[in-house]
Amino acid sequence: MVDASVNYGFCNLVLCYYLDLPLSPCPMPKLKDKSALITGGARGIGAAIAKSFVAEGAAVIIADVDVEEGKALASTLGAAFFKLDVSSEADWERVALAHPAIDIVVNNAGITGFEDSPGPHDPEHASLKEWHRVHAVNLDGTFLGCRYAIKAMRAKGAGSIINISSRSGIVGIPGAAAYASSKAAIRNHTKSVALYCAQQGLNIRCNSIHPAAILTPMWEALIGDGPDKEVRKARMVADTPLKRFGTVEEVAAIALMLASDDAAYMTGSEVHLDGGLLAGSSASPGD
Repeated sequence: MVDASVNYGFCNLVLCYYLDLPLSPCPMPKLKDKSALITGGARGIGAAIAKSFVAEGAAVIIADVDVEEGKALASTLGAAFFKLDVSSEADWERVALAHPAIDIVVNNAGITGFEDSPGPHDPEHASLKEWHRVHAVNLDGTFLGCRYAIKAMRAKGAGSIINISSRSGIVGIPGAAAYASSKAAIRNHTKSVALYCAQQGLNIRCNSIHPAAILTPMWEALIGDGPDKEVRKARMVADTPLKRFGTVEEVAAIALMLASDDAAYMTGSEVHLDGGLLAGSSASPGD
């Protein structure tokens, strides 16, 4: 695996030389000598986080059920790949055997429920099978990921766990009840993990990120490629105060901050990345 910190350091050395800067101010990679496991890391938000972490010097393990895309990305980044179904306890036991120590775990893998079934997914008509499936991946996967992380970080007594929740974990989503429920539970479990680690005298921080409409392959499929693509995109974020989708790079930037020592005093916290949606009503007040 390529040591990204070497490339990072060389680039900064060259930059300092040409700008006639002293070498000392050149920043070191934020995640130098850190190892990180990212679930759902083959595409979308997970892939963006993987790229960001590698660029900042981390030894990254991309974990995903998508072997083809996961291996391709890992090869491109100089990262490792691990086939992982986050809902499988046996798979997590294999992770623990292969990687008994870790510094950062990002529990990002998740599904909406619409991948396997068109629905309905509302509280009245959703099937128990689909309800269980969404919670198995989203909630059980996060529980198992956090449990692995605590054990893998205990020897060092420090680490960072980052759980990807959602704006849907804060507000109700009538048409995706299981998804909203699972993301709300992730939000709460994050706080339980944070408090537990603190009570144990461990400097293992656990925080959650709550993205709203982030332009990922899932959204791209909904938007389509027709001539009215931009109109459809604008319509989908009409209620967002900033009037646009968020980007996977913006989510990755928050994850990087939480993974690094920049957030050393943050635990049990939640970071909202929603273009202002939760700040209040997006409707303009009357004159």
